[in-house]
Amino acid sequence: MSLWVDKHRPTSLSKLDFHKKQATHLKKLVHGGDFPHLLVYGPSGAGKKTRIICLLRELYGSGTEKLRIEHQHFQTPSKRKIEIVTVASNYHIEVNPSDVGIYDRVVIQELLKTVAQTQQLETNSQREFKVVILNEVDKLTKDAQHALRRTMEKYMSTCRLILCCNSSSKVIPAIRSRCLGVRVPAATVEQIVTVLQNVCKKESLSIPPELAKRIAEKSNRNLRRALLMCEACRVQQYPFVPDQDIPDPDWEVFLKETAKLIVQEQSPRKLFEVRGRIYELLIHLIPCDVIFKGLLRDLVSNCDGQLKGEVTQLAAYYEHRLQLGSKAIYHIEAFIAKFMSIYKKFLEESMADVF
Repeated sequence: MSLWVDKHRPTSLSKLDFHKKQATHLKKLVHGGDFPHLLVYGPSGAGKKTRIICLLRELYGSGTEKLRIEHQHFQTPSKRKIEIVTVASNYHIEVNPSDVGIYDRVVIQELLKTVAQTQQLETNSQREFKVVILNEVDKLTKDAQHALRRTMEKYMSTCRLILCCNSSSKVIPAIRSRCLGVRVPAATVEQIVTVLQNVCKKESLSIPPELAKRIAEKSNRNLRRALLMCEACRVQQYPFVPDQDIPDPDWEVFLKETAKLIVQEQSPRKLFEVRGRIYELLIHLIPCDVIFKGLLRDLVSNCDGQLKGEVTQLAAYYEHRLQLGSKAIYHIEAFIAKFMSIYKKFLEESMADVF
């Protein structure tokens, strides 16, 4: 009963549907002997994770698919105990250190030390190194990134890192210079249409090219999202029709309604109600930067030229503070309260000009 996006994920570099030239280069890299640290970056839904999975399979064979979920426990210098979930096989371990917020440095140092100290048993039939995949490296604190830089050099002989992120600009130059950068661009609309048609064919369905193109355009060239939309359309109505409605994700509809509430009334009571809705989104694991961008997009559409610039500047300021802090709700709520204050003043001045 798995989702199409997982069910039809390619498992080898030769089966990838697009960026085939890049796949050939990665294959040569694996068989070239000296495998470097990698920094894989590109927009969401471009296929970074799929390429990393294929790369691991190319390195170690099918053993990388036998995964286990582990709960790792670490202790911070202040004696606080933290727990993080990792996904591992006998050959690699995958972790998202930014899950523990400001304690990510402890996770990186301790985890890499543990992995690097264990040798592979059969070095003649296997590689002599293990692979550590770090997700969302661009969300790591600067302390953690500097710790990562030192650890990378120390354990190079028994450990290779594959760093995965959306933007390499938030990764410190010291880490970028120690890795081979692999940029995975978003698929084109035509490539997404081809993938949707292939997936539907495997599912014994027929999708009109017009609908596939509309899904590809609405997904903003995010392949994961396009496949989820296509599956949602299949549940909603089959056979497909070219002009059928493409449902929005529930959280997006919820976020748009929240933005409408903010614009409708600016009061402490409304702010309290909106806070509850933001908590709801955060509880359902919607990333705080996605909430910020969605709110900004919907709020700015209700502002005039000068106010647009002011609101965007505010959002940038609070989003930056959010990266430095550990409690997202404070910063999102501060932005909403400030917007309410500015917008109310703007409405009052507009009314005064009318009369």
